[in-house]
Amino acid sequence: MKYAMITGATGGIGYELARVFCREGCGVVIVSSDSERLENTKRKLEKEFGAAVTAYEQDLSLPGAAVSVYSRVKADGITPDVLVNNAGFGLAGAADNIDFEHEERMMVLNMISLSQLTRLALTDMYERRSGKILNVSSIGGFQPGPYTASYFAGKAFVTSYSRAVRFEARKKNIDVCILCPGATRTGFFRKEGTETPSNAMDPETTARYAYRQLMKNREFIIPGFLNRIMVQFPVRLKMVYVARSKAPEAATR
Repeated sequence: MKYAMITGATGGIGYELARVFCREGCGVVIVSSDSERLENTKRKLEKEFGAAVTAYEQDLSLPGAAVSVYSRVKADGITPDVLVNNAGFGLAGAADNIDFEHEERMMVLNMISLSQLTRLALTDMYERRSGKILNVSSIGGFQPGPYTASYFAGKAFVTSYSRAVRFEARKKNIDVCILCPGATRTGFFRKEGTETPSNAMDPETTARYAYRQLMKNREFIIPGFLNRIMVQFPVRLKMVYVARSKAPEAATR
């Protein structure tokens, strides 16, 4: 049986991707920092699909967490055939007003844990000369993001890093793809402290599209026609749009 390892799998795009992989007959390894939601997700997937689901509680915003959880997965006799680096969160606010500790944990989760899991999975995939990695970036990774500067910069890292790794991995028959969703109806915006945009996409639609394009080895996977148009807009125009939606006073407008 093939296994897909999915971080941030208890909600939103991660959960819907887990459902897609289960529907396609894969076993899934789900990772989350929320133990209660993790167990609930495991039970739901097993009940809906009769799938082989293994759950690992791990806070990937902590240094060393990526190595720890991957080692536990391997110790249980599972070597992922697919890795989905989906876990992440954002912070909104002026750059001089973001909490240091929260920002550092966001950077560890969004960049360091992602790159470490990618590196660990690549080692195993290179030995087998097969495998797929889906790193979740954002359409925000194509531009700077005023009032969410470090989050957008982190997604730019994910995009650039993944493109470079894809170039290297192609010689070993490994597919590395980059999912760049726009606004999606998940808990992301609530955690960020902003409102979910009215044009946000459904996570199930996003996940199904992402899976199809991953199977086709598309480098950039951008769900939604509007999102594919938006990435072509002038950067300055996109920065103004983000600033108006993310600035602290935006919540009162």
